[in-house]
Amino acid sequence: MDQPPTNARQAVPFLGVTDLAASLRFYCDGLGFQVTNQWPDAGHPRWCWLQLGPVALMLQEFTPPPQGKGRPEGTLGLGVNTCILCNDALAIEREARARGLTAKEPFVGNGLWVVGYRDPDGYRIDFESPTDAPEETTLSQWLAQSGSRP
Repeated sequence: MDQPPTNARQAVPFLGVTDLAASLRFYCDGLGFQVTNQWPDAGHPRWCWLQLGPVALMLQEFTPPPQGKGRPEGTLGLGVNTCILCNDALAIEREARARGLTAKEPFVGNGLWVVGYRDPDGYRIDFESPTDAPEETTLSQWLAQSGSRP
């Protein structure tokens, strides 16, 4: 079915974080995102725009009271999952592992390799890529059966 033209261009998750420096270590040093824009506050960035190829995320550190509302009540990240479709999710996993970041064990779900991480505030980020491997196969099972990386 043909889609009508739209003015919408991109959806960008905007995540409130408790420690922007820790989040930047996770997203940039661990996953390979780059800061392409930031808003400084007295020499300490509180907001930034991150890119990994065409994929973008925004992060903003909560403003402490009394200036702002501070961190919201409850568990951050609960129920928030950002899925990034890519050509090779397992390549992302290898690159992140080489940088010292560990994913949950990759597995196949809905015909996709799923490589999942939790950031320092509990937000879930999954990298996914198509595969012919059977549903619910884990990477360790795949490697044991095939002897090589998919």
